[in-house]
Amino acid sequence: MIAQTLFILSLLGYALLLHFTLKAMVFKGKWEYLVFFLAAYLPFHTTFLSILFQATNSKLPITLFQVAKDLVVIGSVLIFVLYRRKIFEYPIRFQTVEWLLLAFIGLAFIFLLLPIGEPSFVEKALYFKNILIPGLVFFVGRNTNFEDFEVKRLFQIIFVIAISAFVVNLFEAFIGSHLQTFTGYALFNYGIYNMEPSGNFGLSWTFETQAMTKRLASFFADPLELASSVLLGFAAGLIWFLTSKREESFPYTLVMLCSMGSLFFSSSRSAFGAFFIMLFFIAVIFKLYRLILFGFGLVAAFVIFVVFFASEDFYYFVIDTLTFQNASSVGHVLEWVTALESMIQNPLGVGLAMSGNSGSVTDEARIGGENQFLIYGVQLGFLGMILYILLLAFSISRSIQVFRLTENVMTARIAFTAAAVKTGLLLPLFTSNAELFAYVNWITWWMVGYAMNEYSKIKNEEA
Repeated sequence: MIAQTLFILSLLGYALLLHFTLKAMVFKGKWEYLVFFLAAYLPFHTTFLSILFQATNSKLPITLFQVAKDLVVIGSVLIFVLYRRKIFEYPIRFQTVEWLLLAFIGLAFIFLLLPIGEPSFVEKALYFKNILIPGLVFFVGRNTNFEDFEVKRLFQIIFVIAISAFVVNLFEAFIGSHLQTFTGYALFNYGIYNMEPSGNFGLSWTFETQAMTKRLASFFADPLELASSVLLGFAAGLIWFLTSKREESFPYTLVMLCSMGSLFFSSSRSAFGAFFIMLFFIAVIFKLYRLILFGFGLVAAFVIFVVFFASEDFYYFVIDTLTFQNASSVGHVLEWVTALESMIQNPLGVGLAMSGNSGSVTDEARIGGENQFLIYGVQLGFLGMILYILLLAFSISRSIQVFRLTENVMTARIAFTAAAVKTGLLLPLFTSNAELFAYVNWITWWMVGYAMNEYSKIKNEEA
């Protein structure tokens, strides 16, 4: 009964969202409304597919819905072209970020065509799609000009996602079980990816700590995706808090508190580190020196707690984590060493779909996989890794410039959120294939594109 109810509600919600999006895009020419679809759907993507597979026990609808989100992105770009009456006269003003993105995607496309690596052309094409689609999302943002109410609507969706995720976390904690137990997560992984259930809760090891306590994921794919995604909710809530009247600040305070709550429920060490990195970044941008002191105070309090008050198991868990001696940390180091050895032996790269945790990467061909920088370095060589690092660096720096120079408050909020979250994600990128976290990455790439649109206008005014 629960499974049937979840299936009906999920399918109805998806149909309504898709109908609203396609109606706006096709009939009103609002191809920019793609971002509303992505913000509202991507957090639920894996949960939705799990519920669908549990109800149908068929791979066909799963394949169709997996492709559907990519087709909506491609459709948005095509509608943009169709609605431009003089598309060939459309001004192209590439900035550094665009050149780096084009170079990165272009390099990946060359590797797609070259007969390099063990994977088949189809497997390489599927991996290339994972690189291309975020680039298209950036393109949509780069060519979007929203009214203030439309930007506000996007942030409202982000706020609802952050609060809802925490509410579901509270429900999971109350019943003492993961939401994924009811959505068919284990059945989906076995049926689609041939992954046997693992761990003490019948899901996967990702859903528990080494102390065998639960790590919750809410309606996200897993606790790691939830942990990275709450950075988006917190950064968005904070910038609205800082740029709104104090009497209107309660909703944004609630969003930040809910984001922090979900961060604790996810129990992700890299996300905790990322959170403090993001706080330090925000403090520097706003010159909030009290926030820096607050951050150091929290670190000091944590150290005192671990040394004098924590249990022996927790004490050694922290020490082993910091010294890379626990199983998880050792696993990261081994993956990094394997990837680095491959890069030294093959500095020009070994080909697409040869590293990482993407569905098109087979265990037989996989080399490394728990560091996004090294994943691209293995596949695309040192050049690919350097292009990716430069792309992130210029995306963050240019977004900061837009935040400081633009006179539009809504645009400044988008640019700030993009820069803060991309900075915060730097640490998770060192310990996971974090570009696969579609919600936080696709939305922030859209935000970077939107900020670059404003950056181009600012530069034209200065010229």
